[in-house]
Amino acid sequence: MKVIVIVGPTAVGKTRLGIELAKQFDGEIISGDSMQIYQTLDVGTAKVTNEEAEGVPHHLIDTKEVTEEYSVADFQKEAREKIKEITKRNRVPIIVGGTGLYIESLLYNVSHGKGSQKDSQFRKEKNELADKAGNQILWEELKTKDSKAAETIHANNRRRVIRALEVIHTSGEKYSDLQQEKTDSLYDSYTIALTTDRSMLYERINTRVDWMMQDGLLDEARALWEIRATVPQASRGIGYKELFSYFDGTVTLENAVETIKQNSRRYAKRQLTWFRNRVEVTQWADLIERPQEINNIKKRVAIFLENRGE
Repeated sequence: MKVIVIVGPTAVGKTRLGIELAKQFDGEIISGDSMQIYQTLDVGTAKVTNEEAEGVPHHLIDTKEVTEEYSVADFQKEAREKIKEITKRNRVPIIVGGTGLYIESLLYNVSHGKGSQKDSQFRKEKNELADKAGNQILWEELKTKDSKAAETIHANNRRRVIRALEVIHTSGEKYSDLQQEKTDSLYDSYTIALTTDRSMLYERINTRVDWMMQDGLLDEARALWEIRATVPQASRGIGYKELFSYFDGTVTLENAVETIKQNSRRYAKRQLTWFRNRVEVTQWADLIERPQEINNIKKRVAIFLENRGE
């Protein structure tokens, strides 16, 4: 099965390109974003609006309540089902997203069997430890047990650090070893990775955060903060968790917003590193500084799709 994949850091134009290609090549979009799955989290996840979608069908958006957990294994299963459904309709599946682990899990035969066991008590204890002593203590533990995994996971990404420790705890094997167990791509995929000059990217991220604050991000974050005990996964998203400190009265709104920008820039850097090292990219493009490149992308995609019915 042929699929088009569009990846890259936040704020480089993935959504726009996905819609352009879907309109030209009779495609449907599957979101590869770990937070857009949640209902009500619209502004902070830069979720596509009905107007922006221009009638293009979008999948795996708004399908979960914020109180629900959603794993990479869930995404892998559901996204693969959507690819089959879209292909059967003789339309083109277009995966668009920046969550590297989701994209890798979808394209390659990454197993979620071994090492996928859950231990809620273990996670609870680690979260309590981090609440008291800080995220760094968990990261140091991971560094001791699996230095390779620690190199790829930021100390402040508590959820992934705990998940890596949980895998080691339940399987007895290193998280990094299990992550490397994957085959070649399961699909005939054309993967477009978007990027741009680092300073330009950071400027766009800062501007996007300002727009989000104007569009109602504060209200979305407050709604999560009020039920934070019941939304452990949804409340960890960048753009939401930073505002919790403001609601708690420990930082000013200005400082909270600056932290959102800082964390978003750091996340963008990690996204670029992930896609350079973990996904086989067909074409890199900069549509910010060279918007005319979209014509070249369309030509190459057209050639790629020529024999998809055979």
